Amino acid sequence: MTATRRAGNVSLLLLLLCLLATATGCATEQRHRPSVVVTTNILGDLTRNVVGDEAEVTVLMQPGADPHSFGVSAPQAAAMEQADLVVHNGLGLEENVLRHVEAARVSGVPTLAVGESVDPMTYSGGESAGRPDPHFWTDPVRVRKAVRLIGDRVVRHVEGVDAAAVRKNAERYGAELAGLHTSMRDAFASVPADRRRLVTNHHVFGYLADRYGFRVVGAVIPSGTTLASPSASDLDSLATAVRKAGVPAIFADSSQPDRLAQVLKRESGIDVDVVPLFSESLTPKGQGAATYLQMMRANTEAITKGLTSR
Repeated sequence: MTATRRAGNVSLLLLLLCLLATATGCATEQRHRPSVVVTTNILGDLTRNVVGDEAEVTVLMQPGADPHSFGVSAPQAAAMEQADLVVHNGLGLEENVLRHVEAARVSGVPTLAVGESVDPMTYSGGESAGRPDPHFWTDPVRVRKAVRLIGDRVVRHVEGVDAAAVRKNAERYGAELAGLHTSMRDAFASVPADRRRLVTNHHVFGYLADRYGFRVVGAVIPSGTTLASPSASDLDSLATAVRKAGVPAIFADSSQPDRLAQVLKRESGIDVDVVPLFSESLTPKGQGAATYLQMMRANTEAITKGLTSR
C-alpha cells in the first residue's frame, strides 16, 4: 500500500470517528433534553409560552377533550414518571389523571398544581357548593399569576434550561395577559348592569363572573363537572330562575353537545339563544380557540353579543 493511500485511509478513519462522535453527542443531547409534561391543553399552551425552546413540553389532553373525563395511555403515564416537571391543574379537575400525577410525585418528579396556588375560589351554588372551583383560567389575572408560578418552577426544577430566557418568556406572555384583561374589561363594560347574568352548561365561569361583575344565575348541570347530570327538578328550578332573571342567552360548552341547554329551552318554553363558548378545552388550529388568548377573546365577544343583542 502506497504512502498516499495509507494517508487517505487514515484521513477517512479520522473523519468517520469525528462523525460518530458528533452523532453520539447529538443523541446524548437529545436523550437528555429537559422534559415538562402538562395535563390539560390550556395549561399546555401557557407552559409552552413560558418554556419556549428550552425544554420539550408534552401535553396529555388532546384539543376538544373534556378535562373531567380524559385519560392517559401507558406511554403517557410513563412519560410523566420520567419528566423533569409535571404541571397539572389540580383542585379535582383531571379526575382520571390524578393518580398518575401522584405516581410521578412519589417516584420523585416535581409537580405543580397550578390551581391550588392562584387564590382558588369555591363554588357558590349547585351540587358542588363549598368545594374548590378548578376553573381559574376564566380569569386572566389569575392566569398571569399562574404563568409566573410555572416560570419559577421550571427555573427551579428543570436542569439545562436558560433561566433568563424562561423568565423573559414569562414576562412577555404576562404582558399579553395583562392586555387581554384590559380588553375583556373594556368589552364587558358595554353590557348593562341588569344584563350581567350568566347561565351555562355547568358551573365553569365563576372566576370570570367574580372578576368582571357578572352574576351566575345557574347552570343546566348544577355541578362543577360535566360528569354530573341534572334531574327534572333541577331543570325546573333553573327555568324558574332564568325567567325571573330575564337572561337572553344560555352559554353552552362548545366541546360538549348542547343537548341539555336545548332541552331546557324547548321544555320550559323559555325564549333564549343558546350560545357556544370555549370553556374547558382548546380546539385544533383553525377552529376558533387554538390558544388561550384566542379562546378568551372569542368568549368575550360571544358573551358580550349574547347579552346585548336583544
